[in-house]
Amino acid sequence: MAITHAGTTVTTRPTVSGGTLASTVPVGAVYAEGSVLDWGASLAEGTVILDDEVAPNAPWSAVVRKGHVLTIVDVGGNQSADCLLYNADDPEERYSVPDTLAWQGNAYVRTGTVLRSNEGRPLMTVVGNEIDRQDTIGGACGKESNTLRYGHHVMFHHGCRENFLAEASRRGLGARDIVSNLNWFMNVPVEADGALGIVDGMSAPGRRVAVRAETDVLVMVSNCPQMNNPCNDFNPTPLRMIVVEPDHAAGPSGPAAHTPPSAGTTGGTA
Repeated sequence: MAITHAGTTVTTRPTVSGGTLASTVPVGAVYAEGSVLDWGASLAEGTVILDDEVAPNAPWSAVVRKGHVLTIVDVGGNQSADCLLYNADDPEERYSVPDTLAWQGNAYVRTGTVLRSNEGRPLMTVVGNEIDRQDTIGGACGKESNTLRYGHHVMFHHGCRENFLAEASRRGLGARDIVSNLNWFMNVPVEADGALGIVDGMSAPGRRVAVRAETDVLVMVSNCPQMNNPCNDFNPTPLRMIVVEPDHAAGPSGPAAHTPPSAGTTGGTA
């Protein structure tokens, strides 16, 4: 039952013990017909190799060949695109949050950021980015974490972890291969005291990010189903994934040389 009080809708549900549970969190909301959508285009010019629509709440994966550029379009705005990267020839080498952040000396992902593996090697480079910063510290939602954070009434919701597991199984991977991820278009500010928050996004319909593969990379994405915080504006919308073989070199000339983070890295604090 839903009750509106002072402009706020409170939903109540019965519990197993016979009581009631009240929440202002919209449960089970889905893509709203009539939402403003902007399908955008690739940020790199060249031959289109792949052009896919990812439905709201769904997973996606593809191998992006070395030198090719993947553009991710936030079609509806503020739609978190959780992302994992693997060396396509050796998935034991995969995206590493600590290596990426340590090498660049900054907590945010921006244009020019080299996305590094657990071996410290470049997997992809951000060559285009239409929002101020991208997140790689907020992690991925899942049934267990949603239940812990928001209550048992959301325990039936699948999350990005479930999407990752489903897509990983198609690629011969499993639970041990799911590591900390990127969150394209999600806003996770780092406050002065070090606290993190998941707040209203900075994106908008049609905003894009583009990454160039520095080796053959398996890219796995969950079009986030999260309905318990503002990361999707409580309205999951589609993503567009465009892979292009560029006509010429895109973005920076290449990733930073393979040297330790302490030897000549630039950047600052978050």
